[in-house]
Formats: sequence, C-alpha cells, structure tokens
Amino acid sequence: MTDDHVSRRLAKHLKDLRKARGLSLEALANLSGVSKSMLSQVERGESSPTVASLWNLTKALNVEFSGLLDGGENERGPIKELIRAEQTPVIMSQAKGCQIRILSSPDTVGDTEIYDLVFAPNSALESEPHRSGCVENLTVFSGTLVVTADGVSETLNRGDTVRYVADRPHSIESKSKKARAVLIVTGS
Repeated sequence: MTDDHVSRRLAKHLKDLRKARGLSLEALANLSGVSKSMLSQVERGESSPTVASLWNLTKALNVEFSGLLDGGENERGPIKELIRAEQTPVIMSQAKGCQIRILSSPDTVGDTEIYDLVFAPNSALESEPHRSGCVENLTVFSGTLVVTADGVSETLNRGDTVRYVADRPHSIESKSKKARAVLIVTGS
C-alpha cells in the first residue's frame, strides 16, 4: 500500500467518521485539540497528521486507532474481523495428541472462549480446574469422545452436546479413532 493510498483512505475515513457523528471541523478540533486548519488539510489529503494527532482524533471520535486507518465499518460493513484458516492461532498438544484452534477473539478471554478441537486416535485433553463458575459446552462433529468432569463420565457421538462444570478437574478423550469437536467455555 503506497503512502498516497494511505493518505487518501485516512482523509476519507476521517471525514466520514466526523460527519457520521454530526461534528463540524471546528467541533472536532475542539474535542481533539488538533487545529481546524490541520483537520481540513488531512481531510483533503494535503497533510499527514502526527501519531499524537491521530491518537487525539481516535479518542475524540471514539474509534480504535486501527479503525481510523483501516476504515472500520465504512469499509467492511457489518463484518468486524476476518481471520483466514492459516491465521487462526493453534495450540498443539503433541504429547496428548490434541490440536486446539482458538476461534474466539482475544478480548473475550475469561468471558466466552471458543475452540475447535481435533483429537488423534486414543488421545486426551486433560484440564486443571478453571475459575469458579466456569462451564464448558462441547459438541462433537465427528468420532466419539468421553468427557469426564469431577469423576463423572459421559460418552458422546457425532452431534451430541454436553455441558459440564469446568471449575473441577476434567478431561476429554478420544477412544480409538480421530474425533473433532467445538468447545465453548463460559465464565460465571
């Protein structure tokens, strides 16, 4: 992406955000501490603001720093984020034969966490107790899994869902063949 392209996008997004909030150049200048003349030049693509000026503008417009540069909703519409398969964070539990793909956003950790689990034959995912009140929701997509929570076990086949307390020792085991499931962890 060229500097000129970035300047044009910034100019358009800044102007769109300002107008969407019903702010005049003068009002945004007062809120951000960036001069009216500098704002006008930036919106026309004639000047590049400093990082400090951009920071003040993001605070005044109540947008994330990246949203001012990438266009946020103006460019992507209702889609907030797209993560391609090769970009999805993966935790490999080689010793236990389980691959864990993290599907949830980092800002939901501790509230709602979503994982795609792939089990090798005869593998397990053993967990220590999580925070008090934590519940796990597991749905099996393929294979057979055995879930054990606080010493009580249930066998799940394709399409089955189980919800169990996760603030006690618990495990998920694949018996004999490969299995896949989605795990949703919710807090208290």
